[in-house]
Amino acid sequence: MTNPLLQDWDTPFGLAPFDSISDADFAPAFKTALVAHKAEIDAIAANPDAPTFANTIEALEAAGRDLDKVLSVFFTVAGADSNPAREALQREFSPEMARHGAEISANKALFGRVATLWDARDRLNLTDEQARVLMLTHRGFVRGGAALEGADDARMKEIKARLATLGTEFTQNLLADERAWFMELTEGDLEGLPDFAVNAMRAAGKEKGTEGPVVTLARSIITPFLQFSPRRDLRQKTFAAWAARGANGGDTDNRAIAAEILKLREERAKLLGYANFATYKLETEMAGTPEAVRDLLMAVWEPAKARAEKDAETLTAMLHEDGFNGDLEPWDWRYYAARLRQRDHDLDEAALKPYLQLDRMIEAAFACANRLFGLEFSPLDVPLYHPDARAWEVTRGGKHVAVFIGDYFARGSKRSGAWCSAMRSQAKFPDEQAPVVINVCNFAKGEPALLSYDDARTLFHEFGHALHQMLSDVTYESISGTSVARDFVELPSQLYEHWLEVPEVLREFATHAETGAAMPKDMLDKVLGAANFDMGFQTVEYVASALVDLAFHDGDAPADPMAKQAEVLAELGMPHAIIMRHATPHFAHVFAGDGYSSAYYSYMWSEVMDADAFAAFEEADGPFDPVMAKRLEDNILSTGGSQEADQLYTAFRGRLPGVEALLKGRGLAAE
Repeated sequence: MTNPLLQDWDTPFGLAPFDSISDADFAPAFKTALVAHKAEIDAIAANPDAPTFANTIEALEAAGRDLDKVLSVFFTVAGADSNPAREALQREFSPEMARHGAEISANKALFGRVATLWDARDRLNLTDEQARVLMLTHRGFVRGGAALEGADDARMKEIKARLATLGTEFTQNLLADERAWFMELTEGDLEGLPDFAVNAMRAAGKEKGTEGPVVTLARSIITPFLQFSPRRDLRQKTFAAWAARGANGGDTDNRAIAAEILKLREERAKLLGYANFATYKLETEMAGTPEAVRDLLMAVWEPAKARAEKDAETLTAMLHEDGFNGDLEPWDWRYYAARLRQRDHDLDEAALKPYLQLDRMIEAAFACANRLFGLEFSPLDVPLYHPDARAWEVTRGGKHVAVFIGDYFARGSKRSGAWCSAMRSQAKFPDEQAPVVINVCNFAKGEPALLSYDDARTLFHEFGHALHQMLSDVTYESISGTSVARDFVELPSQLYEHWLEVPEVLREFATHAETGAAMPKDMLDKVLGAANFDMGFQTVEYVASALVDLAFHDGDAPADPMAKQAEVLAELGMPHAIIMRHATPHFAHVFAGDGYSSAYYSYMWSEVMDADAFAAFEEADGPFDPVMAKRLEDNILSTGGSQEADQLYTAFRGRLPGVEALLKGRGLAAE
């Protein structure tokens, strides 16, 4: 029987035939596709003809299509709907792919062809896009170790394979800890919890096989519990479990894995001639150097810390009024902050949430994309990998643009967090292909599903990434969509969050789940007025994580990352009642792979731009100004990585921004 993963997919829009694919298909398809890609690479390297852009660079771009198909399906289900079989396959595939990538990077004959083209680049009459792809290909080979010889070459291959294995183990350990822990609640323990939280906890209890409600480590459940439960003892217990993910001892402990990852990254950087991993990693980012990153983070740290410490005094007084002596603790902050927000802004999360229905927020995200870019979304009835997932065809002017898949609900088989990925990226070479883009979130289920304001912001954020993929209009897949500098990739996503706060958007789409009534004006005013509430806390927990990440990689790798983490936080004077957003043992951004290593700062670097970019709309004719929307699409959303990020932003805005817009946007600017 033919493996469905290796067939031509005669399905609507060439979507993966999920209803025909079983876990048993992945390994044989992977092995077959891997062998085929190796043969393609060998043929390119051994081509007796003199190297040309077509027979070398374009040939590399066209190679590996079957492997891309297999892995796009596999990694989608491995992240969003894992099971023991898929976890075992991931442990097998990840080092294999790392070895495969290392072999390509180290292929001397292939690198020789690329280097010949690079040396002759001024005589090749390349288009701007082709010149960019050649530069990136050559740079990728050099940074991948193509110029290494002998023992150094062999060691680089070993390091890459080992890092892939460790990243997979880190991710799976974290998922195992999150899946294993839950706390059963009695009916009395539900005191003070709003209905939406109780309903989510009862649904989680059914999933865990218990008769009553449970608190799990899903953010959509534990966060409202910490916000609303008056039971300080239970808040402490749940918070301790949340903070201890990846550090519980035994087989799922990530601390030794983190230490080995940092050591291997340092060795990798030094083999390539860099002083440390941060210097290596940041060379290709907008920031450029560790010093530039640290300057940005510290410019924000001091005002954020001052705001957080001032807020802590208020929250501590509230704690003491409740009869608890001593310090405000991390498991207290969200509870008293929620009460303070209700007191100062008369904004109650439980009263707000019925106005933020998931389906209506999806409609809002789609409607904004329609007004800005002319996109239209039509539901598709196609087989997907899980019943929770749903799909839409995206069109513009009657022409097919993309397929968008949304998978919004938390479940035990899904890793935590939210992300966007392309199951197929836009390209025109070797054939025209429209993107298939997926947003994965972890919202609590309900009838109807209701979001917190942070959830709604997350939905818009991930959809901003999706727009970057869907509106891509380049020739080569290697520079398509979100294939840009890490500290630029968050610009479209964070910028799109601003449209959630546009009053006319909330007036139209924030409608009550039971009555259908629009959000009252006084509540709308309170929502927008409280936009920067608790910003000291949010900024401190984020910047602390970014500074620890940078410290891990800017210098010698620490033998004990937990000791280094403690040292950095002590030097910063980390407020007692706030912890890092992502402590080392569960810092998946940094340790699940290299993506955000030395680069967790990138959200803030992009925020400097997103605050300034939205101001461009406000300075024009408002949030839906058609001229600015066209400039945004033409210079950022459609261009992928076809130019350097600073050139793209300058083409859109006419200049690069300063940190002032970010501080003003977060309400942290000096008054």
